[in-house]
Formats: sequence, structure tokens, C-alpha cells
Amino acid sequence: MSGTPKKTRAIVQTGPRSLELRDLPVPEIGADDALLRVEACGICGSDVEQYHGALPLPFPVIPGHEPLGRIECIGDRAAERWGVDVGDRVAVETMLSCRFCPPCLRGDYHLCRARQIYSYIPLDRPPGLWGAYADLMYIAPTSIVHRVDPTLPPELAVMFNPLGAGFRWAVEIPRTQPGQSVVILGPGQRGLASVIACRSVGAGEIVVTGLEADSEKLSLARTFGADVTIDVENEDARSRILEATDGGADVVVDVSAYATSPVAEALDYVRPGGTIVLAGVKGHVPIPEFISDKIVMKEIAIRGAIGVTQSGYSEAIRLIESRRVPLEKMHTHDFALGDAEEAIRTLAGEMDGARSIHSCLLPGLG
Repeated sequence: MSGTPKKTRAIVQTGPRSLELRDLPVPEIGADDALLRVEACGICGSDVEQYHGALPLPFPVIPGHEPLGRIECIGDRAAERWGVDVGDRVAVETMLSCRFCPPCLRGDYHLCRARQIYSYIPLDRPPGLWGAYADLMYIAPTSIVHRVDPTLPPELAVMFNPLGAGFRWAVEIPRTQPGQSVVILGPGQRGLASVIACRSVGAGEIVVTGLEADSEKLSLARTFGADVTIDVENEDARSRILEATDGGADVVVDVSAYATSPVAEALDYVRPGGTIVLAGVKGHVPIPEFISDKIVMKEIAIRGAIGVTQSGYSEAIRLIESRRVPLEKMHTHDFALGDAEEAIRTLAGEMDGARSIHSCLLPGLG
């Protein structure tokens, strides 16, 4: 710990819409864990839900579940296990698992019975620094870390999380094959990441839907490889999708937040024998006009998607490091640590004149 500060700045959420910048003690690190100096923390819809109080959290907590940074200090066994050392840049996976329950043993560690998620662990649980809205973050022994090219700009390297979701939700789970048609419902950062992932594996026709207010995002979807974009408020989405996909898509991915109608409509967009992936949360409300007989008659496969796993993160990092895709077009905002509330509200569309697609906190800004 020689040279490591005794205190670190961190944003602490004490309740719904209540954030405080505090100085917190830095814990001692043992043989199996590490400290991360946070370079960037991505901000997504889950941060908005957490800020609004829509998630059942044991406040106070330190938000931030998309950490990218440099190893500040590390125990010997952790360094050997992870293959990293002080100064190395790493991306830290969001979820922590026990490694021993049945889901973990069969490889589904994201479904661990004792699953924990960075940024949702209470501040009073030692060692306390469980979120990336901070200068320093604790890396627990059961974490999974990925080395990342240190020459990449941090605001692009931190896209490992949304791009990882694109690879897992739109490619890995539905087993999207070259030439297959894909419909993506929702043009936010996860929807755009799904376009990038599907295009990278050689998907055929890619269709993206959104609202009239999403015109900039829909244009960006075309830049990233979408063949057709649809404004569902001013166009007949069903007829356009069926025309573009020759009667129905092989894969439909819903990444829209809270909107329930896309779930019911997806049954009409998918071809017989096709796959629907549901990744957008709806606030635990029923889906109106969801006709299950369509699933039966068309033999539709429906899969849920929660989080990202090692394979998705690895594919995302490889793509980012290749520099083949102009990801900078997706990134819209950088925020200093002390501006965390503004960052979240900007993503939520609560700030006048500021539209965010991908944004991040950069603690080094100040």
C-alpha cells in the first residue's frame, strides 16, 4: 500500500435522487484482492433507475457498475490469478459470484444464487468501495477482469460494457448466424451496440426501431450498419419489418426501457421458428395484448437476457481494440466525478437541450 492514498473521493447515494461527494477511507489490500484507480465509469439506464430509486437497494451505496481503470495495488495471489499487475489497464465485470453453487458450476455465473453487483452493495459492508463513481474502487477476489489496450481513449475503452451486452444479447443468446435478419427494438446505447455486434458477425438485414425523438440515434444506427430504421410513431412498423425481412426476422431483440408494447409486437415481427430476446426491463408490469397463442403457432423461442458474461466482454474489447468501428460517434458526454447527478439526469433526458447516447464519468477531470 506504499504510496496509496488513505482517502478517496466517492459519490455516495443516500436515497432516491440524493447523491453526496464524500471522502472515504481506502482499505488495506490482501493477497487476493486489489484496488482500481478509476479512469472512466460508463453510465447506462440502470444508473438512472438506481438514481430514481426504482431499484430495491440498501442505501447508502456507491453507484457505478461499468469500471475501467488502472491497477493501483494488488495482492500477489490476485496478480497471478488475473495475470495483471500495478499500472495495467483493466475492465472489471459487473457481477460477482460465489463460483460454487450449481449455476456457477455449470458456467452460468451470472445467475449465481449469491450474485452481487458492483454499485448495489451497501457502503457499510467492508471494505466499502463497491462502486466506480470514485477515484478508487475495490476489486473483490471473485471478480473477473479483462486487460484493455492502454493507448485507447478511456471514454471509448469503457464502452466494453454496452458493446458486451450487444454481443451477448443480440448474437450469443439467439445464436445469430451470418445472413440472418435481425430486428432491434430500441436505438439507445445497447441497441446501437447490438447493431455493431450483429454487423460484425455478418448478419443479413438489420432493422432498428425507435421513436420520433430518436432520429439522431436512428441515423447513427445506419452509420453502424443498420439497413432499415423505423420511426414507430409515424410509420407502420409491422408492414415495414415484414417487408424488410421477407415475412419475419430470424431474431428480434428488445432493448427498449419500460415500454411494454414492443414485447407484444415482437411476436408479429419474428418469423415462424425464430427467436425473441427480451433484455429491456419493464418495471415488473404486465404486458397488454400479449397473445401467447402466437408463440405456440409459430414455435417462437423467447429468451431473457440479464447482464454480460466473459465471452461478450472479450468480443467487445477485441472490437474496440481493433479500432474498425467509429465508436466515437456514439460517445456524447464526459463528466467530472462531482457532476455525477448532472450526468445521470442528462442520460435520462431531464436536462434541457442535452441529449446523451453514451456518456461516462472521468474522475481525472476533477
